[in-house]
Amino acid sequence: MTENTSPSGSTLAEAESFLAAHPGIEAFDIVLHDSNGIGRGKIIRRHELLSIYKGGRHMPISILGLDICGEDVHETGLIWDQGDADRRAWPIPGSLVPLVGTVPPRGEVLMSLYNLDGSPMTSDPRHALQRQVDALAAEGLYPSAAFELEFFLLANERDAKGKMIPARDVLDGRSNFKTDVYSVDQLHGMLPLFNDIYAGAAAAGIKAETLISEFAPGQYELTLHYRKDVMQAADDLMRLKRLVRMHARLHGVTACFMAKPNENYAGSGMHFHVSMLNDAGKNVFVEALEGQWNRTLLHAMGGLIQTMGESMLVFAPHANSWRRFAAQSYAPVSPTWGVNNRSVALRIPAGDRSARRIEHRPAGVDANPYLVAATVLAGIRHGLSHQIDPGPEVTGNGYGVVSDVVIPMDWRSAIQAAKGSAFLKAALGEDMHRTFIAVKSAEYARVSRTVSEVDFDLYLHTV
Repeated sequence: MTENTSPSGSTLAEAESFLAAHPGIEAFDIVLHDSNGIGRGKIIRRHELLSIYKGGRHMPISILGLDICGEDVHETGLIWDQGDADRRAWPIPGSLVPLVGTVPPRGEVLMSLYNLDGSPMTSDPRHALQRQVDALAAEGLYPSAAFELEFFLLANERDAKGKMIPARDVLDGRSNFKTDVYSVDQLHGMLPLFNDIYAGAAAAGIKAETLISEFAPGQYELTLHYRKDVMQAADDLMRLKRLVRMHARLHGVTACFMAKPNENYAGSGMHFHVSMLNDAGKNVFVEALEGQWNRTLLHAMGGLIQTMGESMLVFAPHANSWRRFAAQSYAPVSPTWGVNNRSVALRIPAGDRSARRIEHRPAGVDANPYLVAATVLAGIRHGLSHQIDPGPEVTGNGYGVVSDVVIPMDWRSAIQAAKGSAFLKAALGEDMHRTFIAVKSAEYARVSRTVSEVDFDLYLHTV
């Protein structure tokens, strides 16, 4: 590979055209995502952009071996085992966009990490997803997808008991502590903020669509337009999270993407809708007659159900993630499927058969969408190759259904299940699997040794 050949497919012409069209932009966020889905990178000046498109940008390999606090995890093997040597980050084609609302104006470009010889640096989550996309393409299948984004808008300060409280309306400062699910009037007080989010999304090429007041005070949902390219769907989700967080901060409130910020209300999910096209562009999940389920669809769900237990760490990667799972809280974890049923893990939405898809519901909004998508696609491939039966459809309340598939009950068990999983190692790739498990293990150790406020509340004056 020559110095000026980008392994990502980016071109100098894209950067030159962008600079000509946006003469006022002074700087750029260059962003790649680690195993936690956290954006890592730098802010560069305008005159530096072309050099990145000509030759990439050196980044230390340790940038992909960081925990949730941004500290090195030596067990990843990405730090001193390799001398913390540089790898090269290259721009993702089509990802160079303006950031609306920045002063002075900035742009953003997504990056992916490669070895110096141009081969993928396989602890990069984007490469893990691309492996599964390529494997399906070799079988004549092409995933289309969209994520849903649930989140809370919270006040910057906590209440007297240290609890998070819903943000006041940015329109007029009105407060509301009611759930108000699906309330349109509840949305009006936050419209100045959401108008900015929509403008930022449009400038970034993201089709943010329906806005919903969700099932907790201060909780909202934004849906995203369905993409034929599953990688684009994951990029959309990551960029939209950044935009929501940025514009919330500009309006004086906090955007919260924790899975469960309040023990008394439902948490925030990241439902993943996925269908599969063949070489002719036909959705292979579509049944010939209403109610006569397509065997491809059933086998896909069978694979997802069989592999769900060993995959739960991807869907619930943090200590807080596991607080989201509770009966009748719209966070199903029992490996079940059903039609038009929100109490199951795999939901087939009602509606037009030509748009038949699986709504994968276990993942929290705190999960990494690249790894979620890679794991779900690998589960589908597993089900198709082994023609796995998903079992009977669940009707009614799916929370009480007992399954033969063992699902971890807590974070530690999920780490152990994922660590020993041959399926998950194949789904993520050996390097990404090692990195992810090492990071999660280090984070578990950090949380386990931390004395929390609840410890003092329960035990200080009682034991």
